[in-house]
This record gives sequence, C-alpha cells and structure tokens, in this order.
Amino acid sequence: MSAPADSRAPPDLAHRVRALSARGRHALADPRTSVNLRWLRALSGASNERILEVLEELDSIVPVQEEIHRRHVAGGRANYAQFSAPLELYSLVRLLRPQHVIETGVSSGLSSAHFLLALDKNRSGTLHSIDLPTPQKGPVLGKDESPVSIPPGLSSGWAIPFRSPRWDLRVGDAAAVLPALLGELPSVDLFLHDDLHTPERLTLELSLLRPKLSPGAPVLADNTQWTGDSFEVFAKELHAKVHRRGTSDVLGLRMPSPRSRRRPSAPPPAPG
Repeated sequence: MSAPADSRAPPDLAHRVRALSARGRHALADPRTSVNLRWLRALSGASNERILEVLEELDSIVPVQEEIHRRHVAGGRANYAQFSAPLELYSLVRLLRPQHVIETGVSSGLSSAHFLLALDKNRSGTLHSIDLPTPQKGPVLGKDESPVSIPPGLSSGWAIPFRSPRWDLRVGDAAAVLPALLGELPSVDLFLHDDLHTPERLTLELSLLRPKLSPGAPVLADNTQWTGDSFEVFAKELHAKVHRRGTSDVLGLRMPSPRSRRRPSAPPPAPG
C-alpha cells in the first residue's frame, strides 16, 4: 500500500503530489514511494509551493530510477523494497541544500542514488555513506538470504547507474567508521539510519551524531519496528517532535535550535 500524499492536504494539492510522484513510483515498481507531503513539509519546513517546485523535477530522474529497477531485476530482486521514501530524500536535499549528508547502510544504493542526484543538482555538498556489505552466497540469491546482500562481483551501491564525485563511500562497521568520519566534519546537515536495525545500534549512532547535527537537520530512521523506542527517546531528549511517514515505520525529526532544546528555567521562589 502506498503512503498517502497527505491526508490533510486539499484534494487538488494531494492529487498533484500523487501525479508528480507517479512516474518515479512506477519506474521503481514500488507503490510505497508516493511522496508524503505532510512528512516532507514537517522535515523541511518548506512551503507547499516550494515543495511542488522541487517535485516538478522528479520526471528528470525517471531514467535513473528505471535503470536501478532493471539492475534489481537482473540481480534477482524484482520486488526489492529497500527504502520507501527515496523521492523525499531527493526533495529534502534539494529543499535544504545540505553540505554534509550521512547515511549508514547502502546495499544496492537506492537511497544513495537519490541523495546524489539531488546533491549533483545542487552542485554542492557531499554524501558520506557507511556500509558493511554482506556477500551473496552464490550466483543466485538464496531463499534464505536477505536481498540486502551484495551479488557476486559487485560492491555497495551496485545498482547505481552513474558515478558522482560527491560520494564518499566508506566500507566498514558504522560503530567503528562513524566516529572517525564525524571527527573530519564541521557539522552534519541530514542523517539516515538504515544499517543494523537494533535498539543498541540506533542509540549509538544517534548519540555519536548528536553533537554534530545542525539546527534544522532532518534525522531519519528506517525499519524502526525493530529498534524499539530508541528514536523516540532521542527525540524526547531533544524536545523534538517525531514525524512518522504515513503508516510506515520510517520516522523523522528536525533538529531544534540550541535555544529550543533548553529546558524551561524553574520559576523564582515565592516571596516571604
């Protein structure tokens, strides 16, 4: 089932959003990838008009999406549902123009491709991806194997049909790679967790990232059905609102400003 464009949007606006994302949804052969306007608006802070301007660009990336799907099919993954919100990833990067984007987990590279397409369109910024690939056991994906495994002879991001100078791909365990990467960056402007989906791993990644996250930076996590309340606990510590993408388990928040993260001061004592 596809996520609604926006259950609170006027019918004509919701219809336009669905229409603008229709070709991408069909190209990727994944009905879940309709743009969720309310989620995108909450994480970007952009107006409906500005969001629609960016969504008008989506037709230009359809050939890339069709080739990604073709490579999934050739790799024995015709129904591969890697990430349900790639169009929102593209849109967030175009709307916010981040300089440093981090994602943990790459697999075939569906999310990476959409980040990179937007960064290339912006002509600025870098995607820092961390992936610990699991090799496929044989020439054909086994029934007991996860589709996130890497086909023989290929590497992380194997379905991406182009190369971008804006991609900094680091192979290894995020628990070891992420601290070193963060030490090199002045700030992080967008983050996506999509690697090891355990409460402990998500908590670790969020705690490492927290000092470097810019005000207004979207923080996203996929497959949160497996990570307990880790994301909600992080949001509560920041006094940030959690935004769920429709009925899916993709969660997001927008980093508050330092001032808004402070707890209200205690009222002065009553006189006398």
